[in-house]
Amino acid sequence: MSDNSAAWIDSPYADLTVRAAPMPKPGVGQLLLEVRAVAVNPLDAIIQSNGTVMYGWLRYPVVLGEDVAGVVVETGAGVDDFAVGDRVVAYAMGLEKGRDAVSESGFQAYVAVDASLAAVLPAAIAFEEAAVLPLAISTAAAGLFEKDQLGLDYSRLGDAAPRDEVVVIWGGATAVGGNAIQLARAAGYRVVTTASAKNHERMRRLGAEAVFDYHDPDAANRIIDEVGGSAVAGVLAVATGSAEPCLRIARATGATQIAMASPPVSFYDQPRRRGLSLARIRLFLKLGTRTALLQVRSRTRGIGASFIWGSAIATSPVGPAVWGGYLPAALASGSHHLYPEAHIAGHGLPAIQGAIDTLRHGVSARKLVVTLDHAPTGS
Repeated sequence: MSDNSAAWIDSPYADLTVRAAPMPKPGVGQLLLEVRAVAVNPLDAIIQSNGTVMYGWLRYPVVLGEDVAGVVVETGAGVDDFAVGDRVVAYAMGLEKGRDAVSESGFQAYVAVDASLAAVLPAAIAFEEAAVLPLAISTAAAGLFEKDQLGLDYSRLGDAAPRDEVVVIWGGATAVGGNAIQLARAAGYRVVTTASAKNHERMRRLGAEAVFDYHDPDAANRIIDEVGGSAVAGVLAVATGSAEPCLRIARATGATQIAMASPPVSFYDQPRRRGLSLARIRLFLKLGTRTALLQVRSRTRGIGASFIWGSAIATSPVGPAVWGGYLPAALASGSHHLYPEAHIAGHGLPAIQGAIDTLRHGVSARKLVVTLDHAPTGS
């Protein structure tokens, strides 16, 4: 095993810097992975742009990164379902409160991950293809299945009988939305979603029975008409600004719960530097006002509206059901599609900062992935 290195963020707002890092040691129930590919997420860009606003528990320097794929090089105590040499995809939890934001974060050559949030990869799936999944499928699962979110039935995930109930997903072409479509369908629910016109056929391939263009000012009414008299099990609001049309849909269809994966404003709309600015002040005023109005409007109509925290599945039965009970077999059979499409944004840890910068400018229906050079890509 060679020495470890990581792409560090040394202080809030700083660029990532690649240098040596401690070699992680897998704890009880953990795996040590030699990382072959990582993906960048909006969360990485938001933490870098927001400083300590959202993740105030981080003590810099830290390492970002949630999506990893690689090879098991060591197992911790209590691990029975994985062995050294296994090819896996995993959700790196280091940025969560109470976790180690160095050894358990993804942007490094070796990382310690929870075995309960990892899945063995079939030989035909390349690491860079698999790296798109972890945070997206975990967030989708939390929104759909956690009791304090939509609370859908996942007891026969992957082998469920068809249901008449509909799940509405606003933002189906997003990473979370595309995985949510597939999970809802695997649990037996019908899915109605939104996406730009160019992605409609892709959404149908993922399992949506109807797709509407979110650019259409009448999209919410079209969804309401499509649902008709069917029961709506819940509404998942994924894209920025999706909560308002989702509240309208919930009111009209009788849905009682909205799970929100995105804030009502874009955190990219601010300078990446310390201190107050007019743009930052406006952003947080808008965030506070819109969030408060949404809560008032939803509660007065008997509709619950709550933000999703993807890591919630790590401490609930949803995590094992999705990562252990569903995902390995679904990947092996090809029934769960690797979504969004991986786009190689570079090779080696120094390429990660450029990938995050590109993400800030907008990426549609694909995820930016950086490969690492332990071995040939996909091996």
